[in-house]
Amino acid sequence: MLPALLAVIGIVAGFGANTVIMQRKIGSAQDEASKELSKAKKESDKLLDQAREQAAQVAEEARRDEQARRREIKDLENRLIQRESSLDKKLDELDKRNEGLRRGEDEVEALKNEIRDIRIKQQDKLEKIAKLSKSDAADKLMEMTERDIKQDLVGLVNKLQNEAKEDAEDRAALVIATAMERMASEVTAERTVTSLKMENEEMKGRIIGKEGRNIQALQRATGVDIMVDDTPGYIVLSSFDPVRREVARMALEMLMKDGRIHPGRIEEIVEKAQKNVEKEVIRAGEDAAREVGVIGIPKEVLHLLGELKYRTSFGQNVLKHSTEMAHIAGIIAEELGADIKTTKYAALVHDLGKALSHKMEGKHHHISGEMLRKYGAPEEVALAAEQHHDDVDATSVEALIVRVCDAISASRPGARNVSAENFVERMRDLENIANSFSGIEKSYAISAGREVRVFVRPQNVDDLSAIKLARDIATKIESSMQYPGTIKVNVIRETRAIEFAK
Repeated sequence: MLPALLAVIGIVAGFGANTVIMQRKIGSAQDEASKELSKAKKESDKLLDQAREQAAQVAEEARRDEQARRREIKDLENRLIQRESSLDKKLDELDKRNEGLRRGEDEVEALKNEIRDIRIKQQDKLEKIAKLSKSDAADKLMEMTERDIKQDLVGLVNKLQNEAKEDAEDRAALVIATAMERMASEVTAERTVTSLKMENEEMKGRIIGKEGRNIQALQRATGVDIMVDDTPGYIVLSSFDPVRREVARMALEMLMKDGRIHPGRIEEIVEKAQKNVEKEVIRAGEDAAREVGVIGIPKEVLHLLGELKYRTSFGQNVLKHSTEMAHIAGIIAEELGADIKTTKYAALVHDLGKALSHKMEGKHHHISGEMLRKYGAPEEVALAAEQHHDDVDATSVEALIVRVCDAISASRPGARNVSAENFVERMRDLENIANSFSGIEKSYAISAGREVRVFVRPQNVDDLSAIKLARDIATKIESSMQYPGTIKVNVIRETRAIEFAK
């Protein structure tokens, strides 16, 4: 019993002690809260005082700004009032000045009318005194003046015309002679035959091939007549087209060097030779343009220009003839004050159509103009090139210079050979007649114009049509050309079947 009582007493004593401790803590917390509250109140009062002071400062600044703005507005209003009054004064002055000008104009108009009346009265008096009207007096005066100076004027005009003619002839002769003296070049070229030396007689047999297959393949691929028996030790290539002769010559040289000669190899070598000649054509055109100093020529025009290296006109190499003309034209244009670049450009490309005259119908100078316009050459260059023959009127000084230079270059002794040109023209006509029919792939005039070989497209022309085509071509040749002897028309239709074993 006693232990339980002691336990109860201990619990009660502990609870009482805790209560006292809690009361003390609560009292301490209340004191601290009171202190913090007092402190916070002081700080809030302080902040409130600061805010009031700042608000007062802001209000004072706003008041001062408003007063300054009001002063500015008042000053602006004063200035506007002053300017308005000034403008009113100026308007009044302008009105007064306009009124004065109107009065002055009226006075001037009155004076003009008065002077006009006085002049009319004086003219009437003079006409009565002279018994002539104004127009009659002017006519009579002109008639007297013309009669007095007519003879003098006629003599002066004749004198000036004669002096101008003499000076022009002397000047032209001096310019042309100077240009010809400064420019002289060789213009001769190969005709229609090229010779190629063989190493030995064995090579001759290999070129001919079994039953003539190799030489036939060469002739078929190049369109050149190949003769191996006419000159010992030499192969003679005959064709009116120098480009074909060059391809055949290059192909034969490569075949003899390679040693493998058979129809398949011949086709490969001929194709390679054609590519090499194509490169040479482009190089020749670029070299010609560089030689005469003309830049900016389109690539297509340069290609056609390079083909002229293998073309002849009356036996004269056309590319050399063109470059010589360009040099002469530049000299004459400089003397006459013409456009040097246009003149040299036109002189260089004036015969461009000769590279296409066997492919296109028309005169070569018209073709030259068309090609130059097609590939973007300047219009003045195209006109000057097109007008270098007399059938087209020259419309510029540059065209006249090109025409004169063409005559100078062509008239040099030994520069041209008419008979050779006629022969070449006949060969071209033969090929043009054959190409005018449909279904033709290519055609070659060989054997000095005694034979035309025509290759047709087998899918377009059958065997019976080939026979009829040969007869039609022969009939057209008979009706449209004059030639000695006979011409053989050989129409060839070939069908190939190719397959590869893999």
